[in-house]
Amino acid sequence: MPPDTPPAGFEFATLGGGCFWCLEAVFSELEGVAAVVSGYAGGHSPDPDYRLVCSGDSGHAEVVRLTFDPARIGYREILEVFFAIHDPTTPDRQGNDIGSQYRSVIYCHSDSQQAAAQALLAELAAADAFGAPPVTELAPAGSFFPAEDYHQRYYRNNPQQPYCQFVVAPKLAKFRKRFAARRKANDHS
Repeated sequence: MPPDTPPAGFEFATLGGGCFWCLEAVFSELEGVAAVVSGYAGGHSPDPDYRLVCSGDSGHAEVVRLTFDPARIGYREILEVFFAIHDPTTPDRQGNDIGSQYRSVIYCHSDSQQAAAQALLAELAAADAFGAPPVTELAPAGSFFPAEDYHQRYYRNNPQQPYCQFVVAPKLAKFRKRFAARRKANDHS
């Protein structure tokens, strides 16, 4: 299991917004993000795995845990990308991915993250930014369980896989277009 505290000078952000393959692909290219780990959070099973999480019985969400440098990117900026790449208005669903493991959720690691997430959610709701009210859950960060090795860097390792071509690639393209200035210098391909 990874450490429960980030390295000195860094913070964690833990986000769930559908399949973790999509989120990992996007956040891996975001400037200021040092590491992205796909995993599970928010459930009650002490040792979740992909099969258990997909069954819906564990209560976990598929999430990514980012290790980021707050001197290079703010938490709010991370959340702005998060809300741009998934639909926060559909409970327990992202496109054809249906189940509580695909819920829109922000696991906050500090009071300041909680306040930033609440403020941004309120702004987005007041602006009717999504055409429907966001249903994104806010919860304190608890235990994080890394997903199996084959889920890590999934898009990078499997770009020709049909799910990657039809679901991950369009989200990544949307991110690259909208946040071009925020991409890591070595990822401008």
